[in-house]
Amino acid sequence: MEGLAPEVSFTQHMLATPARLGRPRRLGTRLACICGPFGCPGTAGLGRDLCRRELCSGKKGGACVGKTKCGKGTKWMVVVDGEGVPLGGRLASASPAEVTLIEETIETIMIPRKGRGRPRKNPRRIIADKGYDSDPLRSRLKRRGIELIAPYRRSNRRWKHYDGRKMRRYKRRWKVERTFAWLQNFRRLIVRHERLLTTYRAFFHIACLIITLRQL
Repeated sequence: MEGLAPEVSFTQHMLATPARLGRPRRLGTRLACICGPFGCPGTAGLGRDLCRRELCSGKKGGACVGKTKCGKGTKWMVVVDGEGVPLGGRLASASPAEVTLIEETIETIMIPRKGRGRPRKNPRRIIADKGYDSDPLRSRLKRRGIELIAPYRRSNRRWKHYDGRKMRRYKRRWKVERTFAWLQNFRRLIVRHERLLTTYRAFFHIACLIITLRQL
């Protein structure tokens, strides 16, 4: 159509009938050849025009987005100190359990030492909720010198590592929930509008930085 348009005179053929319009240079025949046979349109292929684009199958997609009972979302894994200051954090899909993500979250902790040496990663103890109830996890963390304080579920009848004196520290877990409440004050984090995980992670780190500066 773009190549045949200059061949049509605008002033002479604008109000002409279709029969007269196709006589001089057989415009009607050429247009019929361009259209091709009738039938279902073929599938469009992806060419170079979509270079450097992120294609998602549907809404609320992207990396680290998983399904839950309430819908889709991204899980925040945060380790805080006694004052609620974030020490390490990781973003993951909402589908896997916290037991499978806690060790990778601990690797994000980097506390500088007073003198020379590598930053500290292993805290002395971790106070967590019932979602972290796992004896194999307690054993793995114990080898690294970390004590996991987490209550047992009612369905778990074997309380091998239960100690009532150490479980008194579980009352301090409200400080972790307070940090999550601080993070939820940032509207950019409550609802994930960014498909790119790097962009959402940047806003997450900015929120943790603001919370840290407030506690100084």
